[in-house]
Amino acid sequence: MLESNFTKDKIEVGVDEVGRGCLAGPVIAAAVILPRDFSNDLLNDSKKLTDSKRNQLYPIIKEEALAWGIGIVDNVEIDKINILNATYKAMHLAIDQLKVKPELMLIDGNRFKTNLEIPYECIVKGDGKFLSIAAASILAKVYRDDLMVELAEKHPYYDWGSNKGYPTKKHRAGIKEYGLTDLHRKSFKLLPDQLELFSR
Repeated sequence: MLESNFTKDKIEVGVDEVGRGCLAGPVIAAAVILPRDFSNDLLNDSKKLTDSKRNQLYPIIKEEALAWGIGIVDNVEIDKINILNATYKAMHLAIDQLKVKPELMLIDGNRFKTNLEIPYECIVKGDGKFLSIAAASILAKVYRDDLMVELAEKHPYYDWGSNKGYPTKKHRAGIKEYGLTDLHRKSFKLLPDQLELFSR
């Protein structure tokens, strides 16, 4: 059973990201402020839910949340500033979109860096502990999965419709045979012989 709130009275925003370990596409973060009495028996860590359950929850979260935002940092920016800083940036972009100002940020993970004058708590595996972080994980994942399925139509050789840009055998085989797209993260270890690919 996930916890509704970390504090007794503060406006809390749950923040989570998806796509850090991918070889292609953006990293996406979401920020969600739920009502303090929000309840939904389906809501859980997005990784523990089926696609259909995540898709079922996606509009419910957006409709019932007091505020929500989605931040996107593309692969070009990831290559420039590295994936950790890109993750922080995506989280800030999501928080910036909130129409309600949070009094406490609940960040999934073990570290965070910010210039915002809002207190925060880093919570390891927070998407399996707090409803607001779980909600953020679902918004981020559904948004990114849908985007990668759409991009897969333009780049059919990498199986993004299934792997969503993660480093599967089919994805790596596509890179080896067809080279890189403009959506691949060149700063990542794509293949052992990736330097040869870059010179094409």
